[in-house]
Amino acid sequence: MKLTPEERKMYSGGYGNAVQTAMEILVALGEIYGAKRMVPVASVQVSGVSYHNLGDAGLEFLEDLAKDGKARVLTTLNPAGMDLEDWKHLGISDDFAEKQLRVIRAFAKMGIVVSCTCTPYLVGNLPRFNEHVAWSESSAVTFANSVLGARTNREGGPSALAAALTGRTPEYGLHLDENRQAHVHAHVKARLESTSDFSALGWVLGKKIGNRIPFITGVKRASVEELKSLCASLPTYGGPSLFHIKGITPSKPKKPKDMVVITQDDIEEAYAALNEDEDAVDFVAIGCPHASIGEIRRIAGLLRRRRVKAEFWIATARQTKELADRAGYTKAIEDAGAKFACDTCMAVAPLRGRFRVMAIDSAKGCYYARGSNNFKTRFGTLEECVEAAVSGRWASFRKPRKKGASSG
Repeated sequence: MKLTPEERKMYSGGYGNAVQTAMEILVALGEIYGAKRMVPVASVQVSGVSYHNLGDAGLEFLEDLAKDGKARVLTTLNPAGMDLEDWKHLGISDDFAEKQLRVIRAFAKMGIVVSCTCTPYLVGNLPRFNEHVAWSESSAVTFANSVLGARTNREGGPSALAAALTGRTPEYGLHLDENRQAHVHAHVKARLESTSDFSALGWVLGKKIGNRIPFITGVKRASVEELKSLCASLPTYGGPSLFHIKGITPSKPKKPKDMVVITQDDIEEAYAALNEDEDAVDFVAIGCPHASIGEIRRIAGLLRRRRVKAEFWIATARQTKELADRAGYTKAIEDAGAKFACDTCMAVAPLRGRFRVMAIDSAKGCYYARGSNNFKTRFGTLEECVEAAVSGRWASFRKPRKKGASSG
């Protein structure tokens, strides 16, 4: 790789041990993928924040880097393994909390914003079109590339942290124009009406196209919440960290000749695959990816003057929760017995063995519930999940739609 004089100084230890370690990581990564140079990044989003995933070895690595490492660009964090303020209320042990807080202190010492969210674009880490960034959480990476039109690979925790400490990342993969072109035309003939429908679409696309980048047609409109839902499920069940939707996302690639069609039957298949034959629900989770203020507003309205029977978590960024506090949504939700889980989510918190059946509106959430925590899952709309929290039972009021129904 060709390094600038500044980058060579980083590599040779001229800025201390942490920067040298970081540049060594980035150079090795660049050489593996054939990068010719480094590019400056405007921001970073770091994964590998939960002590549940890091363990003692990861904690020691972070504390070592924090001795002399400082972030050179705006850097935010992925969710931690617990709510950093209200962890006892959510059943987290003292031992786990002590280690998790050490992790957070190490990141903070490096000048990293302790945001702890998988939706950094909702709390101020918002790159511009075509800006190079180094993000790591799969849904955030896909949102940055697809919806915002920024450029990032799906970084691992160490490489994202290395980018934060140097302000650089190797130029390969989705940083290059030639790797951002669509490979397959995906035409949607199903009607998409909810975040769970868009989540189901990601499940279907992942199964049909694998790691190919889709150019999607037939989708007439999509909200931010629906797009973040698609951004979560597509890389979970397929692999691509980029998609294009005609008339919705900013990039305008050529339409590929290879084509797949997404029918109403395909969407119904996704719902069937993600739902298990379980009536009783003891855990309901909304916020994978983290809930927006709009979603919290809807939950507050659905819970007003009601009480939940099942454990009900709304996972969100702490900054979003503060907006909910001011709007009165928090009081309505907590008066109903539901709980906010700020800074964390059901995918990274230590929940194995605590619950049996989880209801959620996220296909990605189902994947981690089954794989990491051995939960049974019920998958449906936000409204269905709230009803399950109130009744303690799953009762879908979503009726399968007619075959061949058109989108939008």
